[in-house]
Amino acid sequence: MKKKLLSLLLLAAPILTFAQEKGLDQQIDEAFGNATGWFVDFIFYQIPFTDTVSIYWVLFPLILGATYFTFYFNFINFKGFITSINIVRGKYDSLEDREDHKVEIAKSEFTDEEDNPDTIRVEGHSGEVSHFQALTAALSATVGLGNIAGVAIAVSIGGAGATFWMIVAGFLGMASKFVECTLGVKYRDIEADGTVYGGPMYYLTKGLKNKTLGKVLAVFFAIFVIGGSFGGGNMFQVNQAFQLVENITGGSESFIHGKGWLFGLVMAILVGIVIIGGIKKIAKVTDKIVPFMVAIYVAASLFVIFANFSMVGDAFSQIFTGAFSPEGIAGGAVGVLVQGFRRAAFSNEAGIGSASIAHSAVKTKYAASEGMVALLEPFIDTVVVCTMTALVLIITGNVAAENASLNDAQAILLTSGAFESAISWFPYVLTVAVVLFAFSSMISWSYYGFQGWVFLFGRSKKMEYTYKVIFCVFVVIGAAASLGSVIGFSDAMVFAMMVPNMIGLILLAPKVKAELTKYMDAIKSTKA
Repeated sequence: MKKKLLSLLLLAAPILTFAQEKGLDQQIDEAFGNATGWFVDFIFYQIPFTDTVSIYWVLFPLILGATYFTFYFNFINFKGFITSINIVRGKYDSLEDREDHKVEIAKSEFTDEEDNPDTIRVEGHSGEVSHFQALTAALSATVGLGNIAGVAIAVSIGGAGATFWMIVAGFLGMASKFVECTLGVKYRDIEADGTVYGGPMYYLTKGLKNKTLGKVLAVFFAIFVIGGSFGGGNMFQVNQAFQLVENITGGSESFIHGKGWLFGLVMAILVGIVIIGGIKKIAKVTDKIVPFMVAIYVAASLFVIFANFSMVGDAFSQIFTGAFSPEGIAGGAVGVLVQGFRRAAFSNEAGIGSASIAHSAVKTKYAASEGMVALLEPFIDTVVVCTMTALVLIITGNVAAENASLNDAQAILLTSGAFESAISWFPYVLTVAVVLFAFSSMISWSYYGFQGWVFLFGRSKKMEYTYKVIFCVFVVIGAAASLGSVIGFSDAMVFAMMVPNMIGLILLAPKVKAELTKYMDAIKSTKA
């Protein structure tokens, strides 16, 4: 299969080169944009709030839903934080092997009338990856270009105060992640060979009492996640990575200038090698890449911060005062809040439903245990990494209104320049980090899209390899072609995932509370 994949990718390269010369990609992009513009405009429709501030409607269900879950689960995002860390550390692994719980837990999977025992194949603590691997696989899809470029744009538009609201949204998002990932484990399918199939498609079809509604919502989610995997989770990632590599190696004078197809081909081969092996292979890669790249990025940020230690107090002062009484910012406090919430939601994807797909593959018999692990994801992605980026930009004086119009590629260069002011050689390290961010995002999103694909078209090997080959071809296309409308449409599909997912989360919240109670009782019994 790997030989077939490589042959297809090599065949695609000269075709794409010819297409670029003829401007075919621009023609396709224009035609695609005309056909799908209505959908993009709907998903990213902005509701006028004041004369200068408009709010994306998709932010309302994401933020309001996260706030509701925070209160409904009695501030699980704060009270459960230490427990979550202990689960990742393996402190409660002994719970998984206790015989007195095995029969009870296995039976409880079928106690709800709306559950379908014919499709749930859960015994003991079946699964494919550890808690830590599931966390890193999900993190690899969210920690990435949004943490670097998105934050730069947010503080440019909303000022330093946008950082405060990013942090608030990050904490709220932890509750949404907890809910969706608990449901992902509770309603997953595990085949006889141990392969896991999970995510919103399954808890919508199995969990909702109205089966027709559940199936309709699940189909829409599956379509959206497939589209999102090809664009925002693939083409956008490789395109931005190539632009930064080209810039750092000389721009128009670079040895790879105009050779995006070659960069894409190399990335596609690497991606193909990993994703052929499924979630186990993906997790083995992400559990090494994610901690490494996050550690490198945070360490560099801390170096810049401590190198300018005398300015840290002023930076935090700007963040707090700017959050409530900004000066010279379009839209005032509301505008700042909107920018912070927008970038946090776009970065950590809490409430979108994508992360539950990766977390569903965990080895556990307690659904809430993985929900607890998942709530760490927005904390790492938004509260830690995004805040670090914002502090570096504020301290180095790169918060300026004239940067508000930057695109993502230019925003990455802005962040790179901020680091360079303190660490002259860091742009090279950042380039490597961006490529790793892009690579890890692609392999995780390939798994998300694959799960949607097999939900719609069946779990045969033919369907599996069909999706993976198409995904790898899109890697080459993403690096070689200028398909802005395609990527815009894909981004819209990512946020469209929120609609069916949030409906399911709200309706199934009581089931999550029951799972949480069961798990916390098990922990208390070990302490007793």
